[in-house]
Amino acid sequence: MPEKFQVVVVGGGPVGVALAVELGQRGVTCALVERRLEPQRIPKGQNLTQRTLEHFYFWHCVDELRAARIMPADVPTSGVNVYGNLLSDFWSAPQQRELVQQYYFQAYDRLPQYCVEAVLRARLTALPTVKTLFGWSADAVQQDECAGTVTVTNRGGAQQILIADYVVGCDGGHSLVREQAGIGRSGAEFDQKMVLMVFRSKGLQEGLKRFPLKSTYNIMHPDLNGYWLFFGRVDMVDHFFFHAPVANNATTETCDFRGLLHRAAGFEFDVEFEHVGFWDLRVAVADTYRAGRFFLAGDAAHSHPPYGGFGLNNGLEDAANLGWKLAARLDGWGGEALLNAYTLERRPVFVDIGRDFIAARIEEDRQFLARYSPQRDYAEFERAWKARMERVSGRAQVYEPHYEGSPVIAGSPGGVCSAHGQHTFTARAGHHLPPNMLSSGRNVFEELSDGYTLLAFGADARDLLAFKSAARCLQVPLKVVRDGYHDGREAYASRFVLVRPDQYVAWTGDQPPADATALLQRVAGLPAS
Repeated sequence: MPEKFQVVVVGGGPVGVALAVELGQRGVTCALVERRLEPQRIPKGQNLTQRTLEHFYFWHCVDELRAARIMPADVPTSGVNVYGNLLSDFWSAPQQRELVQQYYFQAYDRLPQYCVEAVLRARLTALPTVKTLFGWSADAVQQDECAGTVTVTNRGGAQQILIADYVVGCDGGHSLVREQAGIGRSGAEFDQKMVLMVFRSKGLQEGLKRFPLKSTYNIMHPDLNGYWLFFGRVDMVDHFFFHAPVANNATTETCDFRGLLHRAAGFEFDVEFEHVGFWDLRVAVADTYRAGRFFLAGDAAHSHPPYGGFGLNNGLEDAANLGWKLAARLDGWGGEALLNAYTLERRPVFVDIGRDFIAARIEEDRQFLARYSPQRDYAEFERAWKARMERVSGRAQVYEPHYEGSPVIAGSPGGVCSAHGQHTFTARAGHHLPPNMLSSGRNVFEELSDGYTLLAFGADARDLLAFKSAARCLQVPLKVVRDGYHDGREAYASRFVLVRPDQYVAWTGDQPPADATALLQRVAGLPAS
């Protein structure tokens, strides 16, 4: 007998589980299908941005996430950049995400992806509308005008049919949902095989003591065409991972893994391997994130090398962006335009990330290493290295994903959705809401609701009547937060700030809108009356 849900999530890695949490908190009935019984204990996706920790705050498990941290809290998530090998005189430890901390409500953190998954799985147990099918695999997905259907099989061979209003593929780079939906992909192919090693070593721990306390060590080697040799800590005792380019015909039998580690370090050290695996260096993005009742999120929608911590963090942002939109549509107050906006908002952000923050950096490193050499001209290289590291530090400040061009954002004409932006405390339509203290002594993030929130500074009751009336008529959930005409208004540069359920600003103004109903219809993706 088929079992019916509002949403079926295929793939129960961190993005799929996060989406199920987002939906479950909103009362949406959903099934989560994941073939693995437990998360893979491979320490990938470790750097969690400030924005990601905001998600965990609203998923009501941020304290549990921080408690699961393996590294000491005083170890920065940023890293060291080194030329040649770990013994080089040329190294730098530029600040990165530390530079934008003040623009977010939560501080960044660092822990292995399997710890993140464990926290999210634990949170699911408190959400009765979510059914978890761990140990089940999706064999087939299909859709018609009325519903999506997912056929699943468990390890014992038992089969079940799941029927849902919507199906979301969080099933990785080889997504069955994407394939069955007929969604193509495009991106940059580097024709480069990479290796991931996880190992333990007391000797490497000793060798890294020459550097300030950091989490990662990126080695720029002139022979590697801009690709990284990349050491990362799992803990502060002896646990590490390492990424490096290898020959495209390399196998576990032919590759000298120990020698590769020693050449990257510049010295020999003890190695106890825990895992060795290969992956292909590529940047790929789906042509659309929606096809009818099918949606894509995480690696099913976009994949790229593990540079800069973009993968997991953007996958979790997909979950936060899509979850409230699906819930709004299912609850009846969100329109089809709201669901269509998922692709229109999230896809351009990743296109920018893949092209400008990953592929462009590989090319920039390649050109730098070809142009400058301390062996050819030491002084010239020293000047160029310093300037290069300043640019690395500056990237964190211009990485500011926003949705200015979204059809469900009421902002200035001509805006575009992009990963490029500028951090500021001004409230801007389409941008992440900066934190701010209210006159009550509470941070504004502590006052935001699961629906829309209208921040009203120095407003009287008459200013709010039209908003409240329009919200009631359209059944759009709206919380009004009134505060005095004080520093909050000065910082945000607007008396009125309408905030979406995902903490992005939908509209700002110094006066109430001329037509509050039309404004709410637009931001909720409803047809104009």
